[in-house]
Amino acid sequence: MKVVRAEIIAIGDELLYGQIVDTNSHWISQELDLMGVKVVRKTTVGDDRKDILAAFASAEARADIILITGGLGPTQDDLTKPLMAEYFNCPIVENPAAVEAVTEFFKKRGREITPLNILQGHLPACCTYVPNEVGTAPGMWFERNGTYWMSMPGVPHEMKKLMRDFVLPKLPTLFPLPIIVHRMVKTVGIGESWLADLIREWENALPKNIRLAYLPSLGHVKLRLTGFGQDKNQIEKDIQKQIDMVLPSIEKYVYGYDDETLERAIGKLLTTSQKTVALAESCSGGYISHLITSISGSSSYFQGAVIPYHNQFKNEILQVRNETLSTFGAVSEETVGEMATGVRKLFNSDFGLASSGIAGPNGGTEEKPVGTVWIACAGEGFVETKKLQLTQDRMLNIQLTGVAVLNLLRICITEK
Repeated sequence: MKVVRAEIIAIGDELLYGQIVDTNSHWISQELDLMGVKVVRKTTVGDDRKDILAAFASAEARADIILITGGLGPTQDDLTKPLMAEYFNCPIVENPAAVEAVTEFFKKRGREITPLNILQGHLPACCTYVPNEVGTAPGMWFERNGTYWMSMPGVPHEMKKLMRDFVLPKLPTLFPLPIIVHRMVKTVGIGESWLADLIREWENALPKNIRLAYLPSLGHVKLRLTGFGQDKNQIEKDIQKQIDMVLPSIEKYVYGYDDETLERAIGKLLTTSQKTVALAESCSGGYISHLITSISGSSSYFQGAVIPYHNQFKNEILQVRNETLSTFGAVSEETVGEMATGVRKLFNSDFGLASSGIAGPNGGTEEKPVGTVWIACAGEGFVETKKLQLTQDRMLNIQLTGVAVLNLLRICITEK
């Protein structure tokens, strides 16, 4: 089966200047990958005639499908439409259906339409008009010499609507596409290289129609298994068989699959075990509470939190002893253990979590450098603590602390 090759061209000076992050290309790549279309290049080009035309010519030489985002606004710096007309050597003419759609768009919103807005309904005569139901810039579909082109607005929700409603359903009618199935196994608490060593023999024995990719992120490593074939049900069975084979080796690190997040997995564990949790966050400043409460239904297991940033409140609110603070300091195993015990008692919860550390970039010492963090989980009859040695970056340290605290809670729920 012939590999279908796609190229994505993102147009706009704002992308090159870093004023806007190109999330469109990332999203499009993921959707095409799910369909078995191979993205061979992503190009970002500024608002320059020669550069845009060169990008068009370069893409046409190697791609079967070319997807373009941006440059479709009504102002003079929006060059995509006139340059596509130039590239395909056809005039821009009024498209009655497009003009009517733009007019109706403004009418429904009680806004006055200007002559400049009307011009958005003028399109290259050689393109197929693709209605944009959530914006004013229409999509434009071109075909030439076996290559297909789609030009879409750069506004993400408009682009996604056109992709989902028009482009993605059309691709299988144009190309014979393989069946591809992805499964994600999500792990936490183990680094990529250690995980790779742990499953090396299993990985080396994978069948030819299943590929493995390591996708590391902050505190997590995702294992993506991708299966290829012509029978979706059989591919899914093959992948599940491989997951069942490797799971005994890594089960203690696995918290979920596919779209599962760690905070959602924690919520399920607490709900299933009918347990509750409360937090005392110092260096993480409420970030962990934010993660937990981002899950709908968290009120059934989340009791509350305090952020005792100063020692006075560690003592007055959480009953951390002044002797502990003066002897061992705020960033210590002893203090964080008493914080977890105190917040558990304060909120009458089954588990108490605590964090205290030096997030940085200032405040470190030779004994306790920036990135030193202590975390704790207290439950009935136990207090588990852990020391983290993190980075010099404040936000990174806060995020990594959040992952570590939630993972500590996960371990305590499952093992205690």
